[in-house]
Amino acid sequence: MAELTREEILARVRRGQSLAGMDLSEADLSYEDLRGVDLRDANLTDAHLQNANLERADLRGANLTRAFLFGANLNRARLDGAIMTDANLQDTNLEVASAVRAEMSRCALFGAHGAKANFQGANLSEARLKRASLKGANLAGANLKGAHLERADLSGADLRNADMRGAHVAHATMDGANTQGALTQDLHT
Repeated sequence: MAELTREEILARVRRGQSLAGMDLSEADLSYEDLRGVDLRDANLTDAHLQNANLERADLRGANLTRAFLFGANLNRARLDGAIMTDANLQDTNLEVASAVRAEMSRCALFGAHGAKANFQGANLSEARLKRASLKGANLAGANLKGAHLERADLSGADLRNADMRGAHVAHATMDGANTQGALTQDLHT
């Protein structure tokens, strides 16, 4: 349970104060303007951030396990090293976001917009990326084992050395994608 009430959290945000390292688990910050907020290493387990504006927010190392971010704006957000296992990021805007080495296994990313996002070395095993737009995204060295990429747009994506074994790629667009060194055994097409 969050160590601060919703009102206390929002008061800190309005004052431009950091929320780094704080326990914000189960907090409901849906529909709030959290642009540029410092949430480094914060515990946001089971938090509700539906349609929240987290543009340019710093979430490096944050724990977002099972967080509900449906429709959130994470444009240019920093999620490097964040833990997002089983999080719901359906229809989120992840354009130009950085999630280097993020733990995103079993993440729901249906219809997410991740053009030019950086998922280098991220664990997206068994992630559900159906209809996701990942044009020009950096997925080099990412773990996409068993990921669901049906109808995803991976045009121009960097998939060098990605582990795509057992991934579901039926009707995915991969025009101009760089798959050099990628492990592609047992792809489901």
